[in-house]
Amino acid sequence: MAAKQAQNKDEQIGFHKGALTTLAKEREEMYKILQIVEQLMQMHIKGLKELGIDLEAEAKKMKQPSKKMEDRLR
Repeated sequence: MAAKQAQNKDEQIGFHKGALTTLAKEREEMYKILQIVEQLMQMHIKGLKELGIDLEAEAKKMKQPSKKMEDRLR
């Protein structure tokens, strides 16, 4: 039985190591995708700035509730 338990333990160790290897590769690929998305976002931000759009002002507008919504809540 001791040999069987040792084999089972070795199988479990192999399983966990394999899973970690696979997940590490998946994480690397996810990071690559994130970098591409970030580059694309920066490209669009630059394009909007060149067109005179103030993104910080736009973001502030979005955070403020509209007057109509405030009136509806009263």
